[in-house]
Amino acid sequence: MQIVMNRDALNRFLRERFVQVADAIRVEAVTETGALVRLAVDASHLRPGGTVSGPAMFGLADVAIYLAILSRIGPVELAVTTNASIDFMRKPAAGKDLLAEVRLLKLGRQLAVGDSLIRSEGVDQPVARCSMTYALPAQKS
Repeated sequence: MQIVMNRDALNRFLRERFVQVADAIRVEAVTETGALVRLAVDASHLRPGGTVSGPAMFGLADVAIYLAILSRIGPVELAVTTNASIDFMRKPAAGKDLLAEVRLLKLGRQLAVGDSLIRSEGVDQPVARCSMTYALPAQKS
């Protein structure tokens, strides 16, 4: 799968078109198989007890897979999540950012499928795994 948007282009897209997450989410790398995306964890991402909330981890996975898809198809804003499954495996490490390693499994004309493995920065064991399917808008001929 050819890369059409690099890290800088994706981060610019976030700042210009996806401002609600641009302060917290940053593309670290566009990889051969997908992308590496960071959630800069702050107090707004924590649940009672001080751990990163499930919705924050789900949001990271959703945005990370979306950005990995855009890295291959360009800035298609209307690509939307149609299916999602997430497994929360362990508590994230306290005070650490989360990193989502995305692997694109299928990139077709109408659907894209990706997996995201989320880890606390500097920790090998994953905290969550997410699989998502996106519907892609019809391409103009």
